[in-house]
Formats: sequence, structure tokens, C-alpha cells
Amino acid sequence: MFSVKYSGLGVSMQLSSMYPVIMTDRIAETAAFYIQHFGFNATFESDWYVSLRHATAQHHELAVLDYSHVSVPVAGQRPTTGLLLNFEVEHVDALYTRLITEAGLPVLLDLRSEEWGQRHFITADPNGVLIDVITNIPASEAYSAQYTGAHE
Repeated sequence: MFSVKYSGLGVSMQLSSMYPVIMTDRIAETAAFYIQHFGFNATFESDWYVSLRHATAQHHELAVLDYSHVSVPVAGQRPTTGLLLNFEVEHVDALYTRLITEAGLPVLLDLRSEEWGQRHFITADPNGVLIDVITNIPASEAYSAQYTGAHE
């Protein structure tokens, strides 16, 4: 499908970090949501920005930013929309019970297994950012052939 492959940039680009930043006007509520339900800890807190790092997987980070802050160009000063965060976990069924049944988070897509190799459900954060909680399972034969091995 994709014939273009990364072949270098001609200059050194040693990526040291990459993480999503959710732009909202609900900074504290959003940070508290990810801390309470998804195991993040705050590494920096202000009234306009909170940096989060996962408690047990330190290389996973997330940030929350006031979209009206001066650091955001005027053309981009609006809440985040159209974002889907994937959280790959070992036991999606147990998390479904904890997050949906016990904590009462909204169900946007109920727990199910997919042919392409995922068992998952989708919920949302206080801003409407979609959260897909996934456990990888064996893909069907038809989908197995589509995996390229590039991630190995």
C-alpha cells in the first residue's frame, strides 16, 4: 500500500520524546481524569499546563494545555477535537469492569473482539477525547497477511 519508506532526513534527528497534548479549558479536571483512571502522575503543574507521566511505564507521557495560552498560536486556539488515544493493556476485560462498570465512564463502543487483532472498548475523557482501550489478540487469517513486520 505505501511504497514510500523513511530513508533519513539528511540531518540527525534523534527523537527524545513525543507525546500528545490535549488542548482544553478544563485543565485540572482533565489531568485528574487521567491520574485517577489511567495511572498517570503529574510531573509539572500550573493553571495553564499539566505534564503527566505514567506511573509504571515512564516512557508514556501526556500533557494538558489551556488552548487560550499565549504559547498557542491564535490560529490553533481551540479545544482538541478528532483525537483518539489508544491505550494498549494486558487485560482489557478487567479494565472494562473497573472503568465502565465500577467508575461509570461513558461507553462509546462496547467491549468486543475485532478481526484485525484487537479486543477493545472506547470511552471518552471530560473533553470528548476518545480513548480506545485495547488488548491485542490474534488477527484473522485475512488480516494477518496485512501486517508488514515494520514494527519489529
